Amino acid sequence: MKAIQIHETGGPEVLTLADLPIPEPGPGQVLIRVEAVGVNFIEVYFRNGVYKAALPLTLGSEAAGTVEELGPGVTGFAAGDAVASVSVLGSYAEYALVPAAALVKVPESLTMQQAAAALLQGMTAHYLSHSTFALKTGDTALVHAGAGGVGLLLTQMAARLGARVITTVSTAEKAELSREAGASDVILYTEKDFAAEVKRLTGGKGVDVVYDSVGKTTFEGSLNCLRPRGMLALFGASSGPVPPFDLIHLSSKGSLFITRPTLWHYVATRAELEWRSGDVLGWAAKGELKLRTEHVYPLSEAAQAQTDLEDRKTTGKILLEP
Repeated sequence: MKAIQIHETGGPEVLTLADLPIPEPGPGQVLIRVEAVGVNFIEVYFRNGVYKAALPLTLGSEAAGTVEELGPGVTGFAAGDAVASVSVLGSYAEYALVPAAALVKVPESLTMQQAAAALLQGMTAHYLSHSTFALKTGDTALVHAGAGGVGLLLTQMAARLGARVITTVSTAEKAELSREAGASDVILYTEKDFAAEVKRLTGGKGVDVVYDSVGKTTFEGSLNCLRPRGMLALFGASSGPVPPFDLIHLSSKGSLFITRPTLWHYVATRAELEWRSGDVLGWAAKGELKLRTEHVYPLSEAAQAQTDLEDRKTTGKILLEP
């Protein structure tokens, strides 16, 4: 089978297309034929060495596909089932193994592209809006990268919960997409200081929560957007990691809260995985959650896909097709 591997860390040029044997499922595992692969920043972090892993490494963790073979002891699935997971062992490939406990079935009305576009970013948006800071009517949230994959889904979910959503984007085109997703106000951070604009839009009060996937370049401004006892949910670092920070600043800025959540701690049980995936895939199947899947690359162009993701040249979800 074809697969994308790295043998050293670095830029997109370290991604290589390799010929590998099709893996065999062990106890508790399922072999799937991969039909759509979700591209996420976590693969960039492994590629550039921010996250450590043994090399060579087949990248990827999110995919949708068809069950090919069941390992010993697996029940609840059958060959031919349409499935998806965010715990695929090397999803940048034509075939991949998945722990059965981390696999979910895809509703019949969803395509594989839609399932791969929805699951990881959709469940991320779900845990942020429903658990990390559980939004309710009357809350105001700031969402950075409002036209990105998580940003568009998070905006929809926040609006669905009755919250007012303010987003930041880089272009007028992205601003329109963000408004279509439900943003009440959109700030072009390339033209205006987003922290000053947030304070203006909230009458000087600040927002209840900032959902920040950008990191280094937005961190200080994000804190300055918060009301006293507000929360910064820092769930990514697309601009780089946040420098060391003295926690006394949280006191001087209003007894603020910071959390650095990750999806894996919010789908740690089967019940929680089924809750989040069921909501996300169910809403998508009913058309209540709008997905953007216009950026689809062949598996062999994984380097270009990651480059475009890092350069913020895309909106919505980036996918690979084996």
